[in-house]
Amino acid sequence: MGRKLRYLGLSERAEIERLHNGGAPAAVIAEKVGYHVATIYRELQNGYTGTVNECGRRVYSAEVAQRTFERNIKRRGERAAAN
Repeated sequence: MGRKLRYLGLSERAEIERLHNGGAPAAVIAEKVGYHVATIYRELQNGYTGTVNECGRRVYSAEVAQRTFERNIKRRGERAAAN
């Protein structure tokens, strides 16, 4: 049988935001949230705000990531429908 897909929720994204912006590495975030490290890295890319903090680390926002997720879900299949 295949794997059951799970999507990150806003509460999990908020936990990622708290941990990442607090300086935790992706491996620690993955362990605490319960997802694979690769998932965390992809999620961090989706939620970057385009700014960096005082330490030079990119800032992650759960709200930005949630909006990106919702926009991507809404756009699914548009390219196939246009052809």
